[in-house]
Amino acid sequence: MLTHPTLDQLRALKLDGMADAFVELQSQDNARDLLHAEREAAKRDTSRFQSRLRSAKLRHSQASIEDVDYRAARRLDKAMFQQLATGRWIAEHRNVLVTGKCGVGKSWLSCALAQKACRDGYTVHYARAPRLFAELELAHGDGRFARLFRTLIKTDLLILDDWGPDRLTASQRRDLMEIIEDRYGRGSTLITSQLPVEAWHEVIAEPTFADAILDRLVHNAYRLALEGPSMRKPEAEAAVSTSDTSSTATTQTKPSKGARK
Repeated sequence: MLTHPTLDQLRALKLDGMADAFVELQSQDNARDLLHAEREAAKRDTSRFQSRLRSAKLRHSQASIEDVDYRAARRLDKAMFQQLATGRWIAEHRNVLVTGKCGVGKSWLSCALAQKACRDGYTVHYARAPRLFAELELAHGDGRFARLFRTLIKTDLLILDDWGPDRLTASQRRDLMEIIEDRYGRGSTLITSQLPVEAWHEVIAEPTFADAILDRLVHNAYRLALEGPSMRKPEAEAAVSTSDTSSTATTQTKPSKGARK
């Protein structure tokens, strides 16, 4: 760094005190400039994160890994989930398969991982499997298929929620095969299902397609097999109890958006 001419002059005039004060002012100005730059960078990062989160269209947009309840009776592997929360599996283009009965929090946990992925700079596309297949069928007829297919292929993390239990049609099998094939080794896929992975072969319903699809999905995937009762039942019972005890009240307390799950 070049010495400031003013500082040289002050030193030459033996005005060391003024020179020291000048240096302190310079450092304060530099600190303010650095702080301003950091704030601007943080603002841009936040804006990009919010844009990625809006584009993801998550079912549970408020879900976050910080709010995961590891005490819930669903046998969630804490060590594995925390490993997934680092996002390394997305960088390595690996998959995650989440299975369990209705209400154990599969979708919420998946959205929490997706929200973390958005924070880490990855693009995410969330879709419920039945609706995605319906959208693909419509896209074949109105000319949107190529554009929709590119979206599904290019996203860093594709979430297919509520996979099964209905068997796939021939068209759905072909579409799924093309999506999984083109994403293999280039992106990560997260699938949730009430069915165990062992039953997915029957859902695909055609051995050749099933072998090819599952080979690309399963062999490098992390598995979270959740068990236990539905987590929605206590919430429903609490809601009924609250309604009964507050039937004569003029106001009711709303549940917090940041509830753990």
